[in-house]
Amino acid sequence: MAKAAKPVVSKHKFVIDYSKPAGDGVFDGGLYEKFLRDRIKVEGKPGQLGESIKISKEGTNKLAVQASIPFSKRYLKYLTKKFLKKNQLRDWIRVVATEKDRYELRFYNIAEDAEEEE
Repeated sequence: MAKAAKPVVSKHKFVIDYSKPAGDGVFDGGLYEKFLRDRIKVEGKPGQLGESIKISKEGTNKLAVQASIPFSKRYLKYLTKKFLKKNQLRDWIRVVATEKDRYELRFYNIAEDAEEEE
């Protein structure tokens, strides 16, 4: 009898670094983590992560999202933008992809924009 092949489980790990806004006291990492736990959808149902998605802190100002189901980095960016908009931070903070599996929250360079307008 032939052995049944186990399905390949793809692990996705994404890291969000919010050290710059948190260092200025503008961004609350605990609220952001709770927001992601409540809003990430698994099989069309928000907030029911189960064993398929794990959210954990890495250090003081980083959040790691590990998924054993198909999970989009773009979806994480979408939820992050939604959180910023909800907390009225979207005008000052942007989400930038620094690596293939990493996002960083940065402030807009307002001083450079003012120089370009003159």
